[in-house]
Amino acid sequence: MRHIAFNKSRSPRDRSIGFLCVVASIAAACMCTATATAADWPQWQGADRNAMSTEQGLLQEWPAGGPPLAWRVDNLGGGDSAPAIAAGRLYGMSARDGEEIAWALNEADGKVAWEQAIGPAVEQRMPQSKEGPGGTPTVDGELLYVIGMGGELACLRAADGTIVWNRNLVDDFGGTTPMWSFRESPLIDGDRLICTPGGEDATLVALNKLTGETIWKSQAPGSPKAAYSSPIAIDFEGQRQYVQLTAQALIGVAASDGTFLWEYAKPANRNGINCTTPLYHDGTVFAASAYGAGGGLAKLSKGSNGEIEAEEVYFTNRMQNHHGGIILFEGCLYGANGGNGGGNLICLDVENGDVLWDERRGETRVGKGSIAFADGRLYYRTEDGTMLLIQPSAEKYVEVGRFDPPDRTDVPAWAHPVIANGKLYVRDQDVLLCYDIAKK
Repeated sequence: MRHIAFNKSRSPRDRSIGFLCVVASIAAACMCTATATAADWPQWQGADRNAMSTEQGLLQEWPAGGPPLAWRVDNLGGGDSAPAIAAGRLYGMSARDGEEIAWALNEADGKVAWEQAIGPAVEQRMPQSKEGPGGTPTVDGELLYVIGMGGELACLRAADGTIVWNRNLVDDFGGTTPMWSFRESPLIDGDRLICTPGGEDATLVALNKLTGETIWKSQAPGSPKAAYSSPIAIDFEGQRQYVQLTAQALIGVAASDGTFLWEYAKPANRNGINCTTPLYHDGTVFAASAYGAGGGLAKLSKGSNGEIEAEEVYFTNRMQNHHGGIILFEGCLYGANGGNGGGNLICLDVENGDVLWDERRGETRVGKGSIAFADGRLYYRTEDGTMLLIQPSAEKYVEVGRFDPPDRTDVPAWAHPVIANGKLYVRDQDVLLCYDIAKK
């Protein structure tokens, strides 16, 4: 059992960092920018925010009992935060001893590098996922960005966890804490940080990533509140956009100044419990949610007046993706269809939404879970905790490995699997397991 020492001496709410401290932090970041490898996983859903790794040389099948365990860490604290991996370290979030913390582990052996309190632990009203944070840190060179359950947004030094600056999505931007708390993973795009307070005049905001100063605030029609999704950046018709699934609709805003561009409301359920990160491909955007909604594909177009419209291509209730994510690979959408009542792995044709296969009635009965992709294989973690290795196929479900991680907790396994540098990471609340999945 690894017991992590917790340093409470640092103040997470101190916003009075002086000008010289900020300048010193910027200088340090510029002078010693870390070099991340191509196989790192530096933010939510990997380098491209699509849950797909470009890594090669991984096992194509698993032995009975699964791949070998390289190391494990215990007593991290509660939470569903999946780790980010960059430049030899893992970064994550937890709640422990009345505090919400960010932490760093050495990638080689899981030993603790540092930990830092960013705010008091948050008590949410709903029992599901109340154990701790669900967002993944975002690593950008020598800096690290996190959002806590209560909307505490912090920039830290990746080297030692020192807080460079912090803001609060509620106090500073008028946001309302969602029923299941803030779960967003911040987006870094160039010199900006993008996040979703869901305030009256601040649906999305862009901040200077080095100082935390507000660059712009974007107001979408109806001032939708924040849901639980994380934004993506896209380029369409020569214009950079940020796309986000709010509590009310899927929206796009101009990266330059936050101007509202378009919306597509149907994939957002009536309860505002929208969790899945949108997918963008070749001028189309796919978004989905559970609670009686489903998934829809919208095609973006630019009119003669320069305005952008999102026209629905199709909508299907066969991809009611709760919060396990969706993979797009070779024309197929892979993900879980189902909400609180359970669900199953399903494969759809991305062009028309037709069901290609459905494991609700398959021989294996693959239940609801979260998904990632690397080296020609799908990594699928069921809510029961079982890890599956799947060969993508438009014809049928093809399983090439499975195992059950040890010491399962009694809560759903909602932390997504992460693949980086020949390793598979599986988190179960205060336990983090590292498996060796590289070919030998």
